[in-house]
Amino acid sequence: MSIAELRKLPSGEKLKIIEALWGDLAGDEDAFESPEWHEAELKKTEADYAAGRIEAIGWEDAKKELRKRFEP
Repeated sequence: MSIAELRKLPSGEKLKIIEALWGDLAGDEDAFESPEWHEAELKKTEADYAAGRIEAIGWEDAKKELRKRFEP
């Protein structure tokens, strides 16, 4: 599937593809190096959580929330 074809997909389908790709990448942690900006974002999120500015939710709830935002 080309990038042009991916761009034409509905948001819900794109999200499913992202989940599948992420699962594939996560299965081989040694083959993928996170970019520097990712560590900075994780530290910021950790600080926001520690300061009480954000709350943690479970992964299943997070996926449901994301699907509500992106699926028609």
